[in-house]
Amino acid sequence: MIRLGRLFTICRLFFRYRLDSLLSLLPTHRLPWPVHLLILINPLRFLPASRRTLPKRLRLAIEALGPVFIKFGQTISTRRDLLEPDIAEELQLLQDRIAPSIENPEALVAELLGQPLETCFTDFDSNPIASASVAQVHAAVLLDGTQVIVKIVRPGIERVIQQDLLLMHDLADLIERFFVDASRIHAKKLVQDYEETILGELNLLYEAENTAQLRRNFVNSRLLYVPRVYWPYCRTHLLVLERISGIPIGKVDSLLAAGTNMKVLAERGVEIFFTQVFQHNFFHADMHPGNIFVDVRNPQEPSYIAVDCAIVGVLAEAHKHYLAQNLLAFFRKDFRRVASLHLESGWVSPDTDIDEFESVIQAVCEPIFEQPLSEISFGQLVVTLFETAGRFKMEVQPELVLLQKTLLNIEGLGRQLYPQLDLWTTAKPLLESWLTRQTGPIALLNNLAARSPELIESMSDWPELLAQGTLRLRRLEHRLKAQNTEIQTLKRKLERWNRSSVRRRTWLFWLLVTACLIGYGFWYGSR
Repeated sequence: MIRLGRLFTICRLFFRYRLDSLLSLLPTHRLPWPVHLLILINPLRFLPASRRTLPKRLRLAIEALGPVFIKFGQTISTRRDLLEPDIAEELQLLQDRIAPSIENPEALVAELLGQPLETCFTDFDSNPIASASVAQVHAAVLLDGTQVIVKIVRPGIERVIQQDLLLMHDLADLIERFFVDASRIHAKKLVQDYEETILGELNLLYEAENTAQLRRNFVNSRLLYVPRVYWPYCRTHLLVLERISGIPIGKVDSLLAAGTNMKVLAERGVEIFFTQVFQHNFFHADMHPGNIFVDVRNPQEPSYIAVDCAIVGVLAEAHKHYLAQNLLAFFRKDFRRVASLHLESGWVSPDTDIDEFESVIQAVCEPIFEQPLSEISFGQLVVTLFETAGRFKMEVQPELVLLQKTLLNIEGLGRQLYPQLDLWTTAKPLLESWLTRQTGPIALLNNLAARSPELIESMSDWPELLAQGTLRLRRLEHRLKAQNTEIQTLKRKLERWNRSSVRRRTWLFWLLVTACLIGYGFWYGSR
């Protein structure tokens, strides 16, 4: 009943905000016939049009639907190359301008802390400075005068999230049950991963741990600054961080007015992404404009400030290695290598014809590479490749979903800051440098050096392990000799049986011939 009630709410908001207008924006040649039919029989198109613009109606509907849908809107708002400009502008308001929903934040914070507010803060602003899908943020001052922000999870938000997740699970089940190509999308696994992610956002202690780890990774970095965590005041639904000062990355006019070197800023964003993924293997996976600020104290050397580290990603070493090699192969237009890497990694069926797969990849990529590098969208390339790889049973890798989303966000933000951003040229040397460090003699020596304490500690066990290994080898040798003797005995028995069998067959043959001759003699004599 809960799911039916939530489904009714979704349908009601769809009709209330006249979102049927979105259907007219879809490419009709790629729509399934039920959607075509829905467009034709839609009775709402005969009603008067809303006074509000479609982008605003879409944003209001997403806000009304709650955090799961808001997260989706936040993600697609950065893809200005895939959205109409007016829709992208409106959806960007989802980042931190959602209506506040906590009526008495002071009382709630005091309850979460388990002590009066005055024992922790000298000042607490009841008006939120930001209000997002899961939580809202207030400014405060600690007893020692330190300016901080206080993040509070919205009360009752878990119930709404659980209802939406149940609907998503049902939808994933329908997709995998009725759509032919659904197996390669792993819809159920994607929903499970998203469920873990968004439920993790409800526990602010996870975000505190992620923030502290990201801060350690970029300590004294010229690229990125991460605010300090004030652990004594952190709880499951409460987070207290250092308050930072910077220009929101979405305010391009303010950045330009401050004299910011936009080329350097965009390229540093790409460098931060690849450093997080390939050097640290720990990346901020929710890098929408509401979570990123710019420090312009030195406008020619701008640096980033990252907040809201609730969602982070980690890759398996095998995925990281294959991903780097795939990207480099794309950069070098080595389509044969791209095809072989997909086969080696198991991302496509092992019975795939590599020559045919290479030809399809080349046919898709060559027209794209005819454009200037600065005009090539890596995100669009990924989408195009995925659409053409269906015939080879290419499967979506759930482990890479966060990474793909983050890369799309980074590219979208980079192009917004500096439209001439050449993602390929910026990323290529970073990938080559990482692969060089991962392979060859230097990598081997570094690996041995990293494991030297472990090896030294285990040296005392080597004599015993060697003695046990020698004893096991002797036992194995004895068993092999015994088995060899048994095999030779069995072989001789088989040979004797074969010889006797041949003799028996020979005697039987001549006996049969003799009987035939005798029988023929009797028959001939009786004539």
